[in-house]
Amino acid sequence: MRKYLLVTLALAGLVAALVTGFAAARGNKEEACVDNLCFKAGGKFKPKKKQTPIGLVVEGRVKTTDGSHPPALREAIIETDKNGAINVAHYPKCDVRKIQSVDTRAAEKACRPAIIGEGKATAEITLAESRPILAKSKVIVFNGGVKRGTTTLYIHAYLTQPVPAAIVTTVKITKIHHGRYGLKSVATIPKIASGNGSVTYFKLEINKKFTYKHKRRSILTAKCPDGRLQAHALSKFENGLKVQTEFVRPCVGRR
Repeated sequence: MRKYLLVTLALAGLVAALVTGFAAARGNKEEACVDNLCFKAGGKFKPKKKQTPIGLVVEGRVKTTDGSHPPALREAIIETDKNGAINVAHYPKCDVRKIQSVDTRAAEKACRPAIIGEGKATAEITLAESRPILAKSKVIVFNGGVKRGTTTLYIHAYLTQPVPAAIVTTVKITKIHHGRYGLKSVATIPKIASGNGSVTYFKLEINKKFTYKHKRRSILTAKCPDGRLQAHALSKFENGLKVQTEFVRPCVGRR
């Protein structure tokens, strides 16, 4: 059962990084292995002791030591540190209907003003009696807006193999008051290739600044008042398995 934990880290790390940047606090890459499954993640940002606009790069990779296919993740529920924040209010938003069934170029054209991040991803797809297919895609993060206190993000990818298909992950973010945690994110991942695909690599950069009422603002902000950032993740898999884990990352608060 513990091998599924590292697949949890792949998406949970991405989502939490989108929200607070916590996964990239150390600026280096770390690899962990359980059974035959390994996950490597890293990135960088520079928090200060006070809330400060940040840019973020995050990267992750999932692999199995025996070459077997990683399991598919369907939902991740992540509580992230209260010292990180996301603010998309007053930023252009995208109607998900415009990007659900189109390729990358068409999605960019339909919602270009709402883009807050870009990157790339690879999915491994296994079909009966054939070798695994590695399908690569550009990844775009769109602002879905804020409604009744919930921030929505859409993570768009477009796979051309084995058949062309758009993959849109929806992330819902709400404020919470749960000890160390201040934000709750729920990521819903659609099936890839009818359930035969799993994400094995991603790299994403968010460094979006904008002007509202003559004031420069940032999509992401963070602070490091006490030397650490923390998150908790619960992941739900296609076969009904549920796995949870805790993340703690040290950080250095600069003045």
